[in-house]
Amino acid sequence: MRRDQFDPPLPAAQSPASAPLVDSHARRIDYIRLSVTDRCNYRCVYCMSENMNFLPKADLLTLEELERLASAFVARGVRKIRITGGEPLVRRNVMSLFRGLSRLFERGLNELTLTTNGALLARFAEELADCGVRRVNVSLDTLDAQKFRALTRWGDLAQVLAGVEAARAAGLKVKINCVALKGANEDEFLPLVEWAHGLGMDLTFIEVMPLGEDAAHNIESFLPLDAVAAALAEGLTLSPSTHASGGPAQHFDVAETGGRVGFITPLSQHFCDSCNRVRVTCTGALYTCLGQEDHIDLRGPLRASPDDAALHAAIDEALRRKPRGHDFVAQWAGQMAPARRPMSMTGG
Repeated sequence: MRRDQFDPPLPAAQSPASAPLVDSHARRIDYIRLSVTDRCNYRCVYCMSENMNFLPKADLLTLEELERLASAFVARGVRKIRITGGEPLVRRNVMSLFRGLSRLFERGLNELTLTTNGALLARFAEELADCGVRRVNVSLDTLDAQKFRALTRWGDLAQVLAGVEAARAAGLKVKINCVALKGANEDEFLPLVEWAHGLGMDLTFIEVMPLGEDAAHNIESFLPLDAVAAALAEGLTLSPSTHASGGPAQHFDVAETGGRVGFITPLSQHFCDSCNRVRVTCTGALYTCLGQEDHIDLRGPLRASPDDAALHAAIDEALRRKPRGHDFVAQWAGQMAPARRPMSMTGG
């Protein structure tokens, strides 16, 4: 399967369907996070309420519409697609979407990845690898089974660890994502790094964000990642890494383990100036910023005509409105109301 590592030359005269995606702040957009469902088999305390009301299935884009949408973005220069949710692997027949997206490698796509809670990875890991997925991100905030169940409200840690092993056995590169939570997993940062690096997996720490019905709880749980870095520095030597993932993380090499840790700091040290991504929800809403409510509907243009002209016009309008930065800091400081839209609605 061809996986070119460079952008093909663009023709001298570009139609809207082939022009590169550039926002009004001259940032090139080459990465989309595409949500396939708002549903999840967990109810993580910082992500959604325990009694979550999910969208009617009729509101969701079909798998064929999701593939068509991805194809339109790749035609505009997107080189990386991350499939998200909710938990993407709970979407019925989701592997047919991965098989369809794998054909986009021949049209310029470089990377197809997945963010998952890992609970269903043991079932799908080999098929994901067959579809050209080479890396997966697994969300895991603790290695304590009781604490894991409390944070996810009913998750099974053993099931996730089995999924991680299945992914590794299938040849997938696994990265662990850990949300730093004050009063919850502060004593586990070093053990998590040692465990992940012992299995050859990188680990990225993420600050909790003020989103959803439980945004107030998230603000109370906020832990700046400089505190995480300080905790790690008590037992490890971190030095800036030359590694670049194409995402927002700052990476550091760990001398003692030979692995890497990343820090994603949407609150304490934002990365908006280099933003290269947009998010599309499972209903076709295009959000150009996770921390803003503004969005453009793509489902309407998708369903109005088999021709993509209106779809590309909507995408261009969204990029014209893409803000310079998010409002997370103002929301955290109480200067404006947090977004009630849960993370699972937008896609992780």
